[in-house]
Formats: sequence, C-alpha cells, structure tokens
Amino acid sequence: QVQLVESGGGLVQPGGSLRLSCAASTSIVRLYDRGWYRQAPGNQRELVARITSSGSTNYADSVKGRFTISRDNAKNTLYLQMNSLKPEDTAVYYCQAGRGTKDYWGQGTQVTVSS
Repeated sequence: QVQLVESGGGLVQPGGSLRLSCAASTSIVRLYDRGWYRQAPGNQRELVARITSSGSTNYADSVKGRFTISRDNAKNTLYLQMNSLKPEDTAVYYCQAGRGTKDYWGQGTQVTVSS
C-alpha cells in the first residue's frame, strides 16, 4: 500500500507562486508514473501535470509555461512549482501515483488564488 501526503497549499495573491509537495510512504513509487490533478467546486477532477517514471512530462494547456512538475526519487517526493497563479487555479490539488492496475491518491491540499 502506498500513502501519499500533499503539502504546500494555501492562499496566494494573483501572480504569486506556490510549491506543492507530495511525499510517498515507500520508495516503490520511483517505478510509478505520478501526477497532479485538481478539482474546483462544481467541476470534475482534471489533470494538471504528469511525469513518467523515466521523467517525461506533460501538462494541461491551461498551465503550460506557468507550472513545472518534478520528482525526487531519493526523497520519494513529487513537486509542483506553480508560478503566475490566477484565480482560476483555485482548487483542491491531489497527487497521484500509478502503475498498471495500481492507482493511489493523496487527500488533497487547497490552493486559493485571491486578492
């Protein structure tokens, strides 16, 4: 069983930055693809960014050029650097780890972008 714990959310003004972290309970996640998703009130959960076990990345069009996903396998930790934040980025952000039929999710961390 893999446990994922997100941190780093909070309240930030438009144009500001935050860095989210997602710590995993086991090093097996170094073999997993990992991702960040978000869900705003009334909306479906959507992909923000993903990074494969080999380091390939992809991003939602809405965050390209502003967000950067990275992973530190030595620390079993996934990161999401978020710059130039906009009010529409407000959501609960979830980290995910998966391989084959295995799929694990964190509890989420709230990000609020408001002046």
